[in-house]
Amino acid sequence: MAPRAGATPDIGPHSGSAPLTGSRLILAGLTLALANFIVVLDTTVANVSIPHIAGGIGVSASQGTWVVTSYSVAEAICVPLTGFLVKRFGALRVFLSSLLGFGVFSTLCGLAPNLGLLVLFRLGQGFAGGPLMPLTQTMLLTIFPPKQRPAAMALWAMTTVVAPIVGPILGGWISDHTTWRWIFFINIPVVALCFFGVVTLLRGHDTGKEDKVTIDKMGLALLVVWVGALQFMLDKGAESDWFGSPLIVACAVVAIVGFAAFLIWELTDRNPIVDISVFRHRGFAASVVTMALGFGSFFATVVITPQWLQQWMGYTATQAGIATGVNGLFAVMTAPLIPRLMKKFDPRLLVFLGLSWLATMSVLRSFWTTDSTFFVIMLPQLLQGVGMTAFFVPITVISLGAVEPRETASAAGILSFARSLAAAMGTSIYTTVWGDLGRSDQTALAGAANDAASTIATMERGGLDHSAAVAAFGRQVEAQATMLATEHVFQIIAVAFVIAAATVWLAPKPPTNVDTSAAH
Repeated sequence: MAPRAGATPDIGPHSGSAPLTGSRLILAGLTLALANFIVVLDTTVANVSIPHIAGGIGVSASQGTWVVTSYSVAEAICVPLTGFLVKRFGALRVFLSSLLGFGVFSTLCGLAPNLGLLVLFRLGQGFAGGPLMPLTQTMLLTIFPPKQRPAAMALWAMTTVVAPIVGPILGGWISDHTTWRWIFFINIPVVALCFFGVVTLLRGHDTGKEDKVTIDKMGLALLVVWVGALQFMLDKGAESDWFGSPLIVACAVVAIVGFAAFLIWELTDRNPIVDISVFRHRGFAASVVTMALGFGSFFATVVITPQWLQQWMGYTATQAGIATGVNGLFAVMTAPLIPRLMKKFDPRLLVFLGLSWLATMSVLRSFWTTDSTFFVIMLPQLLQGVGMTAFFVPITVISLGAVEPRETASAAGILSFARSLAAAMGTSIYTTVWGDLGRSDQTALAGAANDAASTIATMERGGLDHSAAVAAFGRQVEAQATMLATEHVFQIIAVAFVIAAATVWLAPKPPTNVDTSAAH
């Protein structure tokens, strides 16, 4: 049977390369972990910098979110290509090429003079960085001896969890003290160090085969078309009057027709780039829906919150980064407990409780006001870390446990694809809803304002001229309207978490001996 191009790279513990030993093993492990860290870091480092980026290149904050969504979309599309690239060129060559491309596009992002080029270079950064996360995992499994592989995965998992914590804090500090461009420039020395380390330590230690495999070119083209059209529609819809715009209508048609054609092609092709047949397993389908709803909603919260804090609460980017970055602290602390709990309890119950906890934290956010203290704002961010690990880890076990062993790699790749795509689309959808609610609430508040003329007159007596007083009054109304919109969007997110929590029960109870080494 021909190898599937869309599968996760089969280069881990099954590779014929001998494990490393001694100081070379330690240095190689740290180098690969650092490469994974910098790629994961870039998924969140720009979140708190959106207001700075938007102001620096003269666009709205809503347009600034394209910097986040473009990276996630590119990363998602690249996941199915990783298996083909490894089988065709070898893991080490693909890894080094991806690392080099990530560094080049990071440099170009920092130099970008306008939004169009920045988004284009962010797409390139996502495409180049997409293979690095799964490759660092599988290469770590290869270089470590069997007895030390759990430690290797713990090292990999730690960088995956810690990077999203560091990202907002580091991005905020850089934006406040230098320029937002340095959130991309800081990648350059790290990439150079990792490139040198891998070339030096893993030379002649390739972990993949160079086979004459074919790629599903039509499937890849259809994937790019329907995902690109859908994401463009979500990003541009609000400012283009949605379906009042012929361009948005055209994007919607292309997305629908492209998706239908993609499904038909992938179900009939002998070597599909995405093995859609795994969705015949009820447990896997339910897990993907749960992951998409849950992660898309979660990721939107870490994009919206720092924007609101900086634009309307007077927070610096550093303060906003700290307030949002703490969400990973409890995740790090509780991560070692989850595997033990999964041995005692049904993983579906853990996912249900984790998502329910995230819903509760969103409800707490819906009680924020413009007078909320830093502690009140930070508390839900800090506490939600418990729910994050209870959701993310068991959902992987449930999804991979629902498919046949030979389908595990394909299922892991699809789950990763769904997670990255959900991050981009969730961000676009929720930020659009947030903006729409803000405008409608502002209209309602302006119409219901008690004695606006008297308030403006009071401001004038305080020393403001009439135009400045009117502007200040409008700013107050807009701030309160945005506060209401923020409360409402978190209520909607809470409902999405509840739906995701209920969806997981559609999956059957997974077996207890699930191999998650293919997951990333």
